[in-house]
Amino acid sequence: MITIFGSTNLDQIGTVTRLPSPGETVAGGTFSVSPGGKGANQALAARRAGAEVRHVSAVGNDVFAQAALELLKADGVDLNEVKIAAEPTGIAMILVDAQGENVIAVLPGANGTLSPADADAALSDLEPGSVMLLQQEIPQDATQRALELAKERGAISILNTAPFLPSTAAIATQASILVANESEFALLCGESHADIMVAMQDWAIQHNQTVIVTLGGDGARAATPEGVISVPALPITPVDTVGAGDTFCGYLAAGLDAGLSLEAAVRRATAAASLACLKPGAQPAIPRADELEPYGQ
Repeated sequence: MITIFGSTNLDQIGTVTRLPSPGETVAGGTFSVSPGGKGANQALAARRAGAEVRHVSAVGNDVFAQAALELLKADGVDLNEVKIAAEPTGIAMILVDAQGENVIAVLPGANGTLSPADADAALSDLEPGSVMLLQQEIPQDATQRALELAKERGAISILNTAPFLPSTAAIATQASILVANESEFALLCGESHADIMVAMQDWAIQHNQTVIVTLGGDGARAATPEGVISVPALPITPVDTVGAGDTFCGYLAAGLDAGLSLEAAVRRATAAASLACLKPGAQPAIPRADELEPYGQ
């Protein structure tokens, strides 16, 4: 079983012709509400990829909580470790432009109540070789404790560096596998690199770690101390890129949990992330495993 330790939000999504500049008002189009949060998105992606999944998180005692957990419940994610907090359910406010690009503001709410003690309580049964997936939308001390527990118990920990925080670099090397987008990896290294593959392998060798960088329409790259892997994205015209990175992470975790090689798991995750860009929203757009079959995945 895969364990996801992370956020649960309710996404409020508006479409606009273009993303506004600071201080500017831009007329919008449609508005929708859907379940979200990087932790919940990745849990659903791993489940739709075929894995058994439990989600460790927090929601408020409010009307948003049921909506935020709706799709996780429907798909059979184990929610026994989702606590009810005094704070309201987390909210993400998202604007998506005509090209599918987005800007997002997250109001953490109940997610901000997760603590190292919650990690100790929920993750004490991690088994050697099991997979745990983490992001950075909950307090960093809780994420750090979860990484420590995974290492102590011999579990495989995957840390997604989104959203990038000032403290990300301090904990990044504690994970078994690091997943970042190109801009996050540049921040992690402290500089930009003309040859990202060289920079990735330098990082992998220096920290004895697997590092994966997602590159949007250019696919994904992975580096280990032994070598590098390059995987192309599917040739698509994106409708909405919200949730594509979370789809990648969830499918990656599921592939590794199922015993796929790193290259096969990255290839399948990249295909799933591409398909997630064909529909609006985060969780509603996450493809199911059978949707990847026409693409050989």
